[in-house]
Amino acid sequence: MLSLSKLAVLGLGLISQASAVILQNGQVRETNFPNTRLDSFSPSSYRTYPANASEISYKGRWDSKYVSWWSAPGIKFGYTGQTVAITFGNLTTDRVLVGYRIGGLDWIFTNITAGATHLLVSPETPGSSLTGPINPWTFELRVSNWAYGIQIDSVHVAKGEKLIKIPDHGRRIEVIGDSLSAGMYTTYEGLTSWAYGLGAGLGNTEYSVTGYPGICAADQDCWGNPRGQVHQWFYTSDTSWRASQIWGDNPEPWNFSKQPAADIVVINIGTNDHNQHNNVSTEAYIDALGKIIQGVHGKWPKAQVIVMSLWLGFYQQGNTYLPNAPEGWVKEIQDLVKYFNSDKYLSQPVIYDGVTKKSTKLRVKRKESPFVHWFNTKGILQHNDIGPQWHPTDVGAIKVASHLQQFIRIKFGWELEATGPEVWHETLYWNDESGY
Repeated sequence: MLSLSKLAVLGLGLISQASAVILQNGQVRETNFPNTRLDSFSPSSYRTYPANASEISYKGRWDSKYVSWWSAPGIKFGYTGQTVAITFGNLTTDRVLVGYRIGGLDWIFTNITAGATHLLVSPETPGSSLTGPINPWTFELRVSNWAYGIQIDSVHVAKGEKLIKIPDHGRRIEVIGDSLSAGMYTTYEGLTSWAYGLGAGLGNTEYSVTGYPGICAADQDCWGNPRGQVHQWFYTSDTSWRASQIWGDNPEPWNFSKQPAADIVVINIGTNDHNQHNNVSTEAYIDALGKIIQGVHGKWPKAQVIVMSLWLGFYQQGNTYLPNAPEGWVKEIQDLVKYFNSDKYLSQPVIYDGVTKKSTKLRVKRKESPFVHWFNTKGILQHNDIGPQWHPTDVGAIKVASHLQQFIRIKFGWELEATGPEVWHETLYWNDESGY
């Protein structure tokens, strides 16, 4: 679990060392993240691009103020030279943790200061002088903390250098979910979630994770989230406290035309609805899940939808372990999947808009093809793949993502195109001792 990072300046130069703390099984695992904040910044030494520069590609959901939302949002661009600095706006969450990297090299993590400029690439950055095989140099940054965000003010390169627009990958996937998708309690949160691992692990795929801890499918308060995904998925911001601070009761609807349509949408939501604390009825949950699917179909008519079964943890029964509430609305969800693939629905589809709250029947010239698919998670996770706080461990997240990748490969013919660059950070464990 990633704690709010503790910053300690260990040097007096412009680039010093910062240390942060990750709690691993209740024990401290020390990390040493570079402190990339510039103590002084002279704009005249740089070529500056504003946040709306066409060369900057925004990944995930960002609002009109260039503030990031949901899980693992990021930016990507190409550049020349050996210098990249970013000025972050005052709406950045102070000390938010981000991961960034050059090309396909390993993630580097650093804590961001609101309103400050951070030098993220310099001649001293590992890999900054390597010119291939990825050319031009590419820079990618992703927000790690699911509850926090950044605001992009401007991007800087050295005088005489430039940013370069990097074309999007040809495949696109969206994950709609809750804390399980957002990466709660995995080591690097958003950047170690199964949803991130699915998208990044497929390779050559654009991905967006609209997941937030505690949120229900049903549109009601769940664990402090004022709205459910049947409403919130249609908006740019999530249900966090910072969203209420920045946007109050008037959040921006998400402009679905800002990015190409998703080819595949994975839905894993209902664990919070199923919790008795939130008092969501079966009928309310299925109605909300159905409207989410109708909403996806309305916004992206050609998207294939994967609905995942719920996993609810395990308990010890005598000399073994068994899953909690193994039914998990399995029959009800499967019946809903069958309905969306039935002649009744496909002959006259109904779409839903979470902003207007209107359902609309579509007139079609010929029956549509089935587009909703059931993914059964039973048997993927075992009791030690779930942490004490009921969320997947890093290994559990890897298992879920890996099984989903194979499902997508077999079902839709998507080849696995990630061929070397790091996906999960700090999972290189091995044993060099051959004898005990």
